[in-house]
Amino acid sequence: MTEEKEKEAPIEETFEPEEEAEEIQEPLTLEESLAAAISERDEYKDRFMRALAESENARKRADKSRREAEQYGGSRIARDLLPVYDNLKRALGAPLDDAQDASAALIEGVKLTMRELLSVLKKNGIEPISPEVGDRFDPKLHEAMFEAPVPGTKAGDIIEVSAEGFMIYDRLLRPAHVGVSSMPAASTP
Repeated sequence: MTEEKEKEAPIEETFEPEEEAEEIQEPLTLEESLAAAISERDEYKDRFMRALAESENARKRADKSRREAEQYGGSRIARDLLPVYDNLKRALGAPLDDAQDASAALIEGVKLTMRELLSVLKKNGIEPISPEVGDRFDPKLHEAMFEAPVPGTKAGDIIEVSAEGFMIYDRLLRPAHVGVSSMPAASTP
């Protein structure tokens, strides 16, 4: 029976500490604790300063975006109104016949409408670009619709204005549509 008791008795295991167990840290000295605290403080201060700078940059970007939206937000509707301006200008420039006396009130109404439209455009920062025949072609403000050799002009001179251009504050809304002289330099008088 003693053999049976030995077989039934649990085998006692000896406890050996695992190699992966955390090592017990020795207490830090006052200087080491102070250096660690200063290092941690500097890290948090750096993070705070970066977050503050990013916040300030985000505020500036939002302010700039808001200002641009105020200034240039009406660009789409302004572009849609420009053909109305062109049609009114054509109506006023059309040759008049003998019925001018009968349609004087109509012509005066079109002129008033044109002035009101220009007033509204100017109030919203939209200014016309009105090149004259003989001015130099500027690709930043004008769009060449055609080129033609016209005697008495220099290459790059505007020979015809098809449509006025418009600026909204400092941005080009629509370039002026112009015809440009292509007269060779040797052929000019």
